[in-house]
Amino acid sequence: MIVADASALAAIVFEEEGAEAVAARLEGAALNVPALLKFELTSAAVKKARQNPGHAAEIFQRLDSALDPRRGIRWHDVDATDVAILARVTGLSAYDASYLWLAGRLDADLVTLDRRLADATGLESERID
Repeated sequence: MIVADASALAAIVFEEEGAEAVAARLEGAALNVPALLKFELTSAAVKKARQNPGHAAEIFQRLDSALDPRRGIRWHDVDATDVAILARVTGLSAYDASYLWLAGRLDADLVTLDRRLADATGLESERID
């Protein structure tokens, strides 16, 4: 069982650096994510479309495909108070703490390309390079 953050999944969705390593790590795993991932990937798509207006249709198609319910992603709500406490203790944003909280709640591995999240949680071995 794996929780992957927005940095890891955006790499796959938008074919960014690290995508192959993340895809290999997620191969065959049950993927779990907090519901906020929809908004983080949407925000990334909007930013990319603004930077590359000629590719906006392709970018939004990739987003649509990534969020397709048939992909088997398990979406979870998080406990806002627990996330706030975790964010305060670790120095992470509430967004990043949501992934960490969910991984702890599910006793799952956390996969990230975000060095700050990996460093703050002591999960350097789970950071995909």
